[in-house]
Amino acid sequence: MRRASSALRGAYCSAPGPADVPRYKAEIHVTLKRTVNDPQGLTIKGGLHSLGYAGVDAVRAGKYIEVWLDAPDEADAASQVDAMCDQLLANPVIEDYRFAVSAETAGEAVG
Repeated sequence: MRRASSALRGAYCSAPGPADVPRYKAEIHVTLKRTVNDPQGLTIKGGLHSLGYAGVDAVRAGKYIEVWLDAPDEADAASQVDAMCDQLLANPVIEDYRFAVSAETAGEAVG
């Protein structure tokens, strides 16, 4: 069952889904695996050192993604988000991801 394309609709338009289907917000964090070199993190660390933050020992950079989706329940929404991460939002070979799914509150979605 592939519903990722319809699930992504909420992030790009303000038209709500069917009234009887709840909306959920997924907050996704994608980071490089610890074993993968992070040149962006090293550059940020160097910049922080040059600004006088000598105590910074390490920096890892990543991505933060918000997705709004319609789903019958939170478990289904989480399953869809997990599939989205595996198929598109993260590269499972070099990246890890974690996410949280919550019921959308009124006026929260972007449009």
